[in-house]
Amino acid sequence: MVGFFQMLRKKKELIPLIGFMAFAAVGATSAAIYFLFTKPDVILNRTRNPEPWERVDPSKPQKLITINQQWKPVKELEYVKSLTK
Repeated sequence: MVGFFQMLRKKKELIPLIGFMAFAAVGATSAAIYFLFTKPDVILNRTRNPEPWERVDPSKPQKLITINQQWKPVKELEYVKSLTK
């Protein structure tokens, strides 16, 4: 650890690179945790919930940003779903 800081003192041009890499790593980790806990179609244990797409509410937008999206049920699809259950 001490060697790392000594290297940064000698090569100051690496400080912005390390800062940007740390920022990207924190952003990617936080996005993964956000999607894991807030999106119903993201699963960790497939044996407990083999069909996670059945729990998705179609009237609620699933994208990060949704503009003017309206959902209407398809009668034929609902009929097929009722037959397969």
